[in-house]
Amino acid sequence: MSFATRLASLGGTRGLTAAMALALSAVPALAQTKPAAPAKPPAATQSQPAQQQQSQNTGPMVVQVKAEPSQPDWTKVCGKDQGSNTEICYTTRDFVSDQGQPVLAVALYDVKGPQNKKIVRFLMPLGLLLQPGIRFAVDQGGPTDGKYAICFPNGCFAEAEVKDDFVAAMKKGQNLNVSVQNQAGRLVTFAVPAAGFGKAFDGPPIDPKVLEEQQKKLQEELEKKSEELRKKLGGDASAAPAAPGAPAAPAPKP
Repeated sequence: MSFATRLASLGGTRGLTAAMALALSAVPALAQTKPAAPAKPPAATQSQPAQQQQSQNTGPMVVQVKAEPSQPDWTKVCGKDQGSNTEICYTTRDFVSDQGQPVLAVALYDVKGPQNKKIVRFLMPLGLLLQPGIRFAVDQGGPTDGKYAICFPNGCFAEAEVKDDFVAAMKKGQNLNVSVQNQAGRLVTFAVPAAGFGKAFDGPPIDPKVLEEQQKKLQEELEKKSEELRKKLGGDASAAPAAPGAPAAPAPKP
């Protein structure tokens, strides 16, 4: 289910899919092991591999994500805010792990009219430190800091206002790197593919009803393939896990 089905406006949300806290519960090896007793000089050499492993477990980590199968392209949805009669468009995409589990979602809002501002909103997994917020950048560009706005039982929203130069970078960039800290204080960076963003952002919006039908069709295909695989493996369809994703709900107007 795409981000478009979850967000109603810049100030509200309607429904969330589950978000996976991928690699966010890792605890440093130092917290799991007792302090080593003073070693004799010969033993110091033997302790080096353990120290290197500990350094690897506490150092920065990069997690590569990919597009959610039922949303192969960035999607642009437009509508009018009934309160201010302002046109709002958002270009969005969901991302999953290599195993197809939901990880995060990104939406870039383009608010027309006198305000004329742009906001990036992320749906992030649970298990993150909220106080440090998030930091994101396109490829090796300058980072932008964002703050968490609200959390639900299955994910937290973080956002930041951005300028036109960020949008331009997204259009030609390869990855949107989103950095956070897990509960152990370890830096985790999600490498989010930016390919196709510019085409969707500059292109015409999709009708929410058409979007819903497309997602419904793709979900049915995923369930069909999953059922065929279960039968091929001789598994019990009633006991087997459901296909990745969830049926799309009607896309609310922003």
